[in-house]
Amino acid sequence: MMDGVSASELPDSESRERASLRYRKFAGDHRTGRAEVSDQEGEVYNQEDSDSEELIEEELTRSSLHRGNSSLNSGKDMTTFTPSRLMQRFLGIMGLIMVVLVVYNFESIRSYTRAIYHAQKGVQDSEKQQQQQRPGQDQVIIPDDQHRYQGKVQVAGIVQDREKQQAVVQAFKHAWAAYERDAMGYDEYHPLSNTGSNFCRDGGIGYMVIDSLDTMMLMGLEEEYLRAREWIKNELSFDRDENYNLFETTIRVLGGLLSAYHLSKNDPLFLERAIDLADRLLPAFETKSGVPQAMSNLGQRLGIYDRGNGGMVSTAEVTTLQLEFRYLSFISGDWTYWDVSEKVMRIVRNLTMPIGLAPIFMNPQEGEFVHSEIRLGSRGDSFYEYLLKQYIQTNRTEPVYREMYDGTMQAIHEHLIKKSLTKGLTYTVELVPQGRNDPTWKPRPKQDHLVCFLGGSLMLGTKFDGEEGVNVRDWETGRELVETCMATHETETGLSPEIVYFRVDDDGLEDTYKGDWYIKGAYGVSRSGHPMTMAPYDARYILRPETVESLFLAYRLTGDEKYRQYGWNIFQSIEKYCKLSSGGYSSILNVDNPAGKRDDKMETFFLAETLKYLYLLFSGGDIIPLDQYVFNTEAHPLPIFTPPFGRLWVER
Repeated sequence: MMDGVSASELPDSESRERASLRYRKFAGDHRTGRAEVSDQEGEVYNQEDSDSEELIEEELTRSSLHRGNSSLNSGKDMTTFTPSRLMQRFLGIMGLIMVVLVVYNFESIRSYTRAIYHAQKGVQDSEKQQQQQRPGQDQVIIPDDQHRYQGKVQVAGIVQDREKQQAVVQAFKHAWAAYERDAMGYDEYHPLSNTGSNFCRDGGIGYMVIDSLDTMMLMGLEEEYLRAREWIKNELSFDRDENYNLFETTIRVLGGLLSAYHLSKNDPLFLERAIDLADRLLPAFETKSGVPQAMSNLGQRLGIYDRGNGGMVSTAEVTTLQLEFRYLSFISGDWTYWDVSEKVMRIVRNLTMPIGLAPIFMNPQEGEFVHSEIRLGSRGDSFYEYLLKQYIQTNRTEPVYREMYDGTMQAIHEHLIKKSLTKGLTYTVELVPQGRNDPTWKPRPKQDHLVCFLGGSLMLGTKFDGEEGVNVRDWETGRELVETCMATHETETGLSPEIVYFRVDDDGLEDTYKGDWYIKGAYGVSRSGHPMTMAPYDARYILRPETVESLFLAYRLTGDEKYRQYGWNIFQSIEKYCKLSSGGYSSILNVDNPAGKRDDKMETFFLAETLKYLYLLFSGGDIIPLDQYVFNTEAHPLPIFTPPFGRLWVER
């Protein structure tokens, strides 16, 4: 309204000009962040409406005077050069440019639009599922206000097995109480000697505390959690003049802080500590190529050359930082972490991978692969794991990661998947280069326990797009690999060794090793062929989580109770052979010698991963559902989110 006259009663030209001025005013306010949009009505409101009306009236007055003055000009024909005609031409050109941009960015727009739809639809599906399934449990309540996507990932009707779940909780409490009693704040715990140790002589950086934090939260261990939080608040310092492994520090400490931040419903303490740590890790990325160094001195804020590997870095280590760094950018608004970690993936994307698979070493200065072994175990494993998980993390909005994942899974099936001689077990081999300049590889029938992540990962990948035929293949291979990993638990203790070898034709070992697989050197013969007087490294069990990780995923995806039974059997073996009456759990040196020696170490991943995955295996399906969370490689759950449009990596 203006002076009691409605806009509809004004002359047509004045109505149009008023609308134009109002639009220009809104557009200006929008660019300066002063406009608000109502999601429900779709109407635009300005926070300074009254002031705006006065400005519009002044502008209309000036425009009227201008039109009046113009009418006194000579009667020349201005038809061709009127402002309205020029504006039409300008808008036409701009429209053409917009069409070109839309076509150029079509894949980006389609992916982002699809993600928004999935996020909105997923919230509805998730809320409905929670109303149907959430029992009266005493866990920390997981925030339900995150972006989610549609997808029948988990089977319906998964309910809590409270008795078994609480047995796992008691195991955690037994382990944590011993650590807290003997070594609170130390990076590592030695349960036989009841001592702790740090990676730096000046003090620890909370490896054990932070790695265990979100497990406490999920289990509802409020007292333990509050004491741990108090230590982080008052004692934790990253100002240590020591070299720390970039990969291990990222997945255990940074990942633990980020997960705790989310599960605590955004406790600023955890975000502050995460930013402090990440800023100290960033200098490792300051290489000629952007591929980071393996080590970082947190106190000096320097990337450190790794002399142990001649300056080379593990492919898995430099490509297993992205979930953590990207999520930190998303919640902090500082996109530096995103950019440096994504650059590594862009470099790898542009490299030629021999036979479609990544060698286990890279040159950080040149940003090139080094001619080296190809394997799915140490130094290679989580590269493949994070290809899928990066695609999942950003709500399926970055198809490039799915494409990279599909390509490597195809190559794995072509070159690394084998069948055992007797029972036809599905297993993986490693490829060993035949010479420095020889582009061929020889298969070696060696499978690390670390590879047991792959079964569950392959099954999970079938739930997030992919071609139908590929999904059928990956599902079957994943399921078979889980069975193979369970077969390696068929030892005297029921625990799997660190490394196994599989029998192959013409290996000459038929009189030495019976069955499909064996522990090299564990039966009186060393790797060099000499008699053994002690168990080899391969025979030990160090409380690893990879098998139970796959069991958790397989159960959530199928609902088949056999996976819970497998997990329960492993847990009982851990209780029988690794639990110490004095407190804590220890590794054992020979899985085939129940009365054998123990190793004086309780790994942080036992609390962060092994016990967490066992706990979740017996939880209801609404606790960390797989359509809302993605686990980093240290089992720290991070929420799935839809990134801003400008952050998407879409290959054109």
